[in-house]
Amino acid sequence: MRIDTTPIDALLPDLIALRRDLHAHPELGFEEHRTAGIVADALRAIGLEVTTGVGGTGVVGTLRNGAGNGALGFRADMDALPFAEQTGLPYASTRAGVFHGCGHDGHTATLLGAARHLAATRAFSGTVHFIFQPAEEGLGGAGAMVRDGLFERFPCDRVFALHNWPDLPLGAARTRAGPIMASADKFEITLTGRGGHAAMPHQTPDAILAASELVQQLNTIVARRVEATQSAVLSVTKIAGGHAHNVLPASVSIMGTVRTFDAAVQDRIEASIRAMAAGVALSSETEVSVDYIRYYPATINDSAAVDCALAAARAVCDDVAVSPVPAFTSEDFAFMLRERPGAYLWLGQADAEHRAPLHHPSYDFNERALPLGIAWFTALAEQLLPRE
Repeated sequence: MRIDTTPIDALLPDLIALRRDLHAHPELGFEEHRTAGIVADALRAIGLEVTTGVGGTGVVGTLRNGAGNGALGFRADMDALPFAEQTGLPYASTRAGVFHGCGHDGHTATLLGAARHLAATRAFSGTVHFIFQPAEEGLGGAGAMVRDGLFERFPCDRVFALHNWPDLPLGAARTRAGPIMASADKFEITLTGRGGHAAMPHQTPDAILAASELVQQLNTIVARRVEATQSAVLSVTKIAGGHAHNVLPASVSIMGTVRTFDAAVQDRIEASIRAMAAGVALSSETEVSVDYIRYYPATINDSAAVDCALAAARAVCDDVAVSPVPAFTSEDFAFMLRERPGAYLWLGQADAEHRAPLHHPSYDFNERALPLGIAWFTALAEQLLPRE
């Protein structure tokens, strides 16, 4: 059964204006004070119970209707990215070096639209918690909300979230059971010698040469230390050391990222990095330190929740399918999915005017996706919390 989007269409002018205002005034993770205030005021205006300051700057709006005992959590992220916009749009960012380059302004407007629509139609019986989380971009705002008692204070049977997806055309939707997004780890390795004159390398361990050897070894880990049936990515993204042509630096640092879908593979890669670093340090007579941080777990969808997400998408979109493969990008909705069953959906947004990928200076959220996202959340509420 298709969702009637006619009532949703009436909400769009105000939601588009709100989305563009958020786009023009972006805020970084845990700094979303203005955004959180706008969200809280909008939720109060439609009669929801509103709690602010959850996990820092997070906001939760609660809508109750009927005698149903079920409860759902719908999540949107609010933060922007720390880089400059190059869209030339009339509502472009007014803050230098801060930009909604991932569409979280659109996600926030979408979930506010779903709250407004469900508060008006009330075609469900139970409770819906609208979760507006801070700091998705690398700072773990979802984890902060969980640690702040999100699901104890706002019990949810299942949780759902969507993300606009420029790799899919507008009107398409994809998800899958099991892993859909990778875990995200970062490492920094520092190799330290003594430093010295470049004309007398025999007098000091060469940290640059040691770092070069280590980078080559690190790039063999996935090919030679991870089972061929498993998937992983290891990328060295930064090497820093030295300041003059005739000086051997005292230390060199190597930075990179690791992406996996399986904790055992994650363990294997970390152990290999540490072993290789220790081996190079021994052979080069340098000292080594390894800082390895696992900041986001893999995003793992519950299979039953995926069935619900796909059913809701079919009531909204013309092109709905199971994604054959996960993505190696990461998502901190993973913290919520570790606590409650749920599903994460990719909602297509590509058309002739919206081709830029996520995290690109010319990216802009496609406002034609707004009614699709609102209708998807609506369909989930109506299907999982049926009115008696």
